[in-house]
Amino acid sequence: MIEAEWWEYDSVEEMADAVAGDVGFIVESALDARDSALIALPGGTTPRPIYPKIAERQLSWKRVTIIPTDDRLAPLDSDLSNIRAIAQTFLPTGARVFPIATTIEDHKLAGNAADARLQDLSWPPDLVWLGIGADGHTASIFEGPDMQDALDAPKARRAVGVMPDPMPQDAPVPRVTLTRAAILSARTLLITITGSEKRSLLEQAIADGHSSKLPIGRVLAEAEQPIDIHWCA
Repeated sequence: MIEAEWWEYDSVEEMADAVAGDVGFIVESALDARDSALIALPGGTTPRPIYPKIAERQLSWKRVTIIPTDDRLAPLDSDLSNIRAIAQTFLPTGARVFPIATTIEDHKLAGNAADARLQDLSWPPDLVWLGIGADGHTASIFEGPDMQDALDAPKARRAVGVMPDPMPQDAPVPRVTLTRAAILSARTLLITITGSEKRSLLEQAIADGHSSKLPIGRVLAEAEQPIDIHWCA
């Protein structure tokens, strides 16, 4: 059974302060224990107001490596790029921001390249922070022909390339994403969502567990660690 703890807030700003505090604590604990930290941050709109609050924290950022949970196969200067927003916020802190997407157009080959790059990092991540789409996708694990590649990849595999089908209208490009095994290897799992519809979707996915047809449900059903879910209306 999925062990999840919900944290509820009256505003996005209140949620941002709380999540920033939690992420700061996770990073500080990792630095104390291992002298380095590796965290995976999501794309999308929900984390954007939270990033600056995290970056304001007085941490030894030069010992922190940040990767995206997923990215689009788009130029680094494109608004579609997840690593762009991460880099804009965290490079000034001195953190190491580590892209996983490439200019390779073939998403399968791009996934192989992303996996090879991630093999160079000290694993597992101290934090994987997930978001959820209105269709139930998480990271870039969408329903479609490549979903099983991301869900069933062996533990040693850290990233795969995916082509969502149907293609999201707001970002109609192929992706690279962490695999389910890579996500669930994290020492801490954290989810942020807003709105009643996404809350209902996530609650149902958790209740359905292994029988869920949604990517987020399929990912979380295999989780062995507790999950912190931060939500505001």
